[in-house]
Amino acid sequence: MNWGVDRNLSKFRIIGGKELEGKIDVSGAKNAVLPIIAACLLTKDKVVLEEVPDLLDVQVMCQVIEALGGKIKRNGEKLTVSIKDVGSVEAPFDLISKMRASIFIMGPMLARKGRVRISHPGGCAIGSRPINWHIKGLEAMGAEIRMDHGFLDVSAPRLKGTRIYFDFPSVGATENIMMAAVCAEGTTIIENAAQEPEIVDLATFINQMGGKIRGAGTNIIKIEGVKEFHGTTHTVIPDRIEAGTYILMAAACGGEVLVRNVIPAHLKPLLAKLDEAGVIYREEDEGIRVIGKGCFNAVDIKTQVHPGFPTDLQAPFLAMLTRAKGTSVVTETVFENRYMHVDELKRMGADIKIEGRSAIIQGVETLNAATVVASDLRAGASLVLAALTSGGVSEIRDIYHIDRGYENLEDKLKNIGAEIERID
Repeated sequence: MNWGVDRNLSKFRIIGGKELEGKIDVSGAKNAVLPIIAACLLTKDKVVLEEVPDLLDVQVMCQVIEALGGKIKRNGEKLTVSIKDVGSVEAPFDLISKMRASIFIMGPMLARKGRVRISHPGGCAIGSRPINWHIKGLEAMGAEIRMDHGFLDVSAPRLKGTRIYFDFPSVGATENIMMAAVCAEGTTIIENAAQEPEIVDLATFINQMGGKIRGAGTNIIKIEGVKEFHGTTHTVIPDRIEAGTYILMAAACGGEVLVRNVIPAHLKPLLAKLDEAGVIYREEDEGIRVIGKGCFNAVDIKTQVHPGFPTDLQAPFLAMLTRAKGTSVVTETVFENRYMHVDELKRMGADIKIEGRSAIIQGVETLNAATVVASDLRAGASLVLAALTSGGVSEIRDIYHIDRGYENLEDKLKNIGAEIERID
């Protein structure tokens, strides 16, 4: 996966005010495939993953696996992973610092090698996301953890099953402990576990390799340790956040768009709010058809852990609400620093006030074109949505953030009538 250009210098040029029309396909889920790639460390056999999006984050995770001794080959949307030997227990700092999801190698590396050295991970600056739940869970299973020149040095000759309770249902910690526990002696029970669809997909993948995980998708997960795993072929679930973003764009811009490769059950909180806002849509065999009028009512949103309204859709939904009829209140409860897109939206004429963890949005008739900067992945998506609905020509900079989570965004949007181009 060679991007061929410095993505940090790329930007989007968007001419807004166009109705969207046609079909748009959703790629495999970024937040599902990243821990699944890490889980390939559990087996020496070949693993084939299908519906793998070609994203910057996926590229970084593949480079992490290769640095540890794995071999990865991509053919279209198919990824073949082979890790016969793990040659190193230390993940390179320059890769780990780029992406928070690299922390996922901790669990499977302990299961496979009994040791891992990893620095604190990077990623979007959307607020505090401590890894203490990861550490406490691993320590409860017998791991020894010490800090060594900025690295976490984690060792466990043999992990032992235990009962682990999370004070907060952390998605990453739930997945990491799952991947460690599948090789532990005895049974591990995770209480107050995260319930996201991506956790179910990871459990399905591990079980296909010979794991014994029950209860994924509920708040209590039971894992029985096994001694070895075999290869498998697995299809990654569709990206519910990407799907939700396109649904919101279609609703905001007007026109008629069929969003394909969607699991409607994963989008219940979003669809409920669209009903409340008066957005017309219907579920079909191929996906969700949005009949946008570019006209909708103000609604209040409060982000929560799954099955509540997803924090990753807060930014694009807020962008849509800038043109809603009336006053909306959006409350962010998951990440404390997830309103960095607000100042950029205000540059485009949005009427937004921040009070603590809430954003009060007074809908305006139109947004203005402007040059804005994407501060993180979902903030970038919100700015694309705003630019598509504004009058004139907008420029969005630092779109490498967007490339981390949206595959071929500009090409997909062009296919449904958007005037958007990437300038490298």
